[in-house]
Amino acid sequence: MNNFDFYNPVKILFGEGKTEAIAQEIPANAKVMITFGGGSIKQNGVYEQVTKVLKGFKVVEFGGIEPNPKFETLMKAVELARNEKVDFLLAVGGGSVIDGTKFIAAAIPFNGDTWKIIKGGKEGVIEKAVPFGVVLTLPATGSEMNSGAVISRISTGEKFAFGSPLVYPKFSVLDPTFTYSLPRHQVANGIVDAFIHVTEQYLTFPANAPIQDRWAEGILQTLIEIGPKAIENPTDYETRAAFMWACTMALNGIISTGVPTDWATHMIGHELTAFFGLDHAVTLAIVLPSLLLETSDEKKLKLLQYGERVWGILNGTEDERVSMAISKTHDFFHSLGIKTHLSDYGVTEDQIKPIVDRFAQRGWKLGENKSITAERIETILKGSL
Repeated sequence: MNNFDFYNPVKILFGEGKTEAIAQEIPANAKVMITFGGGSIKQNGVYEQVTKVLKGFKVVEFGGIEPNPKFETLMKAVELARNEKVDFLLAVGGGSVIDGTKFIAAAIPFNGDTWKIIKGGKEGVIEKAVPFGVVLTLPATGSEMNSGAVISRISTGEKFAFGSPLVYPKFSVLDPTFTYSLPRHQVANGIVDAFIHVTEQYLTFPANAPIQDRWAEGILQTLIEIGPKAIENPTDYETRAAFMWACTMALNGIISTGVPTDWATHMIGHELTAFFGLDHAVTLAIVLPSLLLETSDEKKLKLLQYGERVWGILNGTEDERVSMAISKTHDFFHSLGIKTHLSDYGVTEDQIKPIVDRFAQRGWKLGENKSITAERIETILKGSL
């Protein structure tokens, strides 16, 4: 196991009715800006619950944060928050709203070009951020308990991740009943997103980290077990509670401590979203099976472990067991109603080249071994057609 530092200050308020505790978590004299997405929270009762709790506070609202939150939209929120002298944010929504709110929190006090927060480098270092809390309505990204975010920019067709210890939420409310009204495809996306968050931290190479491995395998087994139930039985509280907590635990830093991590599937998937507007989870489901095939030699030991412990694959040669593990993964995504080929979404082989060219121009080498070059990305994407 590698050396590591672990820090996670997020207070989790889990369970039905926990929204009522929000007022105790926000400074008494705060001016609060509620951030949200397309307005579903005003239809499912969440908005009413949140605003009722905030009656003693001065409140500003900013809605319209998109899936794959856009820099251009978020800057409008930054301008509003600055003008209104907002000093606390409350993100009410899923990962996109939370990610966007992290950027807003960092950008409000930032001097200079705020895009540099996302692009990184010395000029983009975050020195302070406005505190914020979360009311989670769509389990998927784990953003409610981590310090990372992914932001897109329309004008340049780019999508990048950024992070800082200063943009951990102060608290996150996880009420499983808030997921009851979610469309089936959003629940399926959340399950896939969490599943691949785990594989990015687990399907690498052995690091003598049995606790992290077993924890990761437990999350994967849970998602496989409860995934279909969560889709078919939207008001089953216990299933939705397990779904919500699994998504949070998949990316709160616990299972990545002391182990190598990959993230190539995400990096490639981000470009598919930037170029074609595909849902984030869909891009991951498209890329992962092909990526595992391309890297099966270097991931062989963990793929064999994954096949045995998660899928119960015990028979056959090593190569056969690896192939079966990848097939089982692909079939699981399909069982949730997720299509896993680029051609399913109208993407052709000719459209792959600009993505490959972008990786080549950046000179990025992806994966836990930094062995995935632009040439291998081309192979992975062609294998995803």
